Amino acid sequence: MDTTQLAQAITTFLAPFLPYLVKGGIEAGKSATQKLGEKFSEDTWEKAKTLWGKLRPKIEAEPAAKDAVQKVITKPGDKRAKAALELQIEDILEEDSGLAYQVAEMWEEIRSTSVTVITSGERSVAIGGDATDSVIVTGDQNLVQRGKYNINIGKAKGTAIGDNARVDMNDDADDK
Repeated sequence: MDTTQLAQAITTFLAPFLPYLVKGGIEAGKSATQKLGEKFSEDTWEKAKTLWGKLRPKIEAEPAAKDAVQKVITKPGDKRAKAALELQIEDILEEDSGLAYQVAEMWEEIRSTSVTVITSGERSVAIGGDATDSVIVTGDQNLVQRGKYNINIGKAKGTAIGDNARVDMNDDADDK
């Protein structure tokens, strides 16, 4: 996994924990575990604390990275804030190959020992398993077409669908 992908994965994983990790530091575990216990397991919280413990000194030493963390905390649904943090983490990992190696190993352990599904933002979708051959749609007025005669044309007159369908265009019965 390259540093860009690693930074994206780490940012996505850590983002929901950051308010608790930053607010009281790693020592604020009990109250955070209670609040996060509704959403995440204690094991997941411990992994987030350990990963943050590795990154925190470098992030706190870099004003832009520290600012990016604060923006993710204050604007949790803002993709730009998350992207800014991803870039900062990527830069940190590229500058310190030893840290990058340690973080990559930790990330692989996190991925291999648990299923952590985190979604963020309106109409987000998170999948904790296989979604092969699935259709996932979010948003308004979307159309998913499957089969031979799926159609959505709104309001229409003189429409026929199917094999050997015929329409009499002179039939104005619907207009009366």
